Amino acid sequence: MNLPILVTGATGNVGRAVVTALRARGLPARPGLRDATGDPDAVVLDFLRPETFAPALAGAGGLFLLRPPPIADVGPTLNALVDVALAAGVRRIVFLSVIGADKRGYIPHAKVEKHLAQSTAEWTFLRAGFFAQNLGDAYRPDIREHHELFVPAGAGRAAFVDVRDVGEVAARTFAEHGHVGAAYTLTGPEALSFDEVAVLLTKALGREIRYARPGVVRYLWRLRKRGLPFAQAVVQAVLHVGLRYGQAEDIDPTLASLLEHPPRTLAQYIADHLELWR
Repeated sequence: MNLPILVTGATGNVGRAVVTALRARGLPARPGLRDATGDPDAVVLDFLRPETFAPALAGAGGLFLLRPPPIADVGPTLNALVDVALAAGVRRIVFLSVIGADKRGYIPHAKVEKHLAQSTAEWTFLRAGFFAQNLGDAYRPDIREHHELFVPAGAGRAAFVDVRDVGEVAARTFAEHGHVGAAYTLTGPEALSFDEVAVLLTKALGREIRYARPGVVRYLWRLRKRGLPFAQAVVQAVLHVGLRYGQAEDIDPTLASLLEHPPRTLAQYIADHLELWR
């Protein structure tokens, strides 16, 4: 693909990984940012400003689409961007979805999947599990300030997937044939409890990190104290409570097959990013 690929969410963990992986394959990446200053390849794209859609897509050959966590209403945002892309002649669209989107029609990702499936797009769905990068993002303040993992997951386990691997898969779906109409479940190679994650962090950092096992109310209170909007805090709580019931513990071999090498482990992610928690 010689035309640029517009990458939404390009300042986030996944978006950055996709841009990096595309460029590593020699594919032109066009980061879509609310503030495009500082990157000569970037364009202004704001899901809440539809007037930015058409200029951002002008001359593009593909679209990598993801949902920023603050956006719950996907109709006038993500789905509207899809429609503008198709009207501009952009058919190849890769969407970062979540595991279970095909079974839980009420979640925003499912609504985007349905919209794409009913369109003329040449789509691919990447249904990812829990990200290893949560440790360096959402969980980082608790690890640094309180030496603990503070999530209401109980004894649940998660097959953490590294966004660097997700980015590589995304780049492959643009570079290779055979991915149109596919929905890939992407998980890491092992399912770990948060007690086991705490042990990995303890060994790597040389100080004790414990798993606090808070209840939902305590968890919501801490997120709100940090300034997270209530709706986002509730979504985070629901996702972590779901781990108690095995919603993210299944290990799927698809990622290794697509990568043609073993996926990164959580221990590898921690070893590569020790400076985040020191």
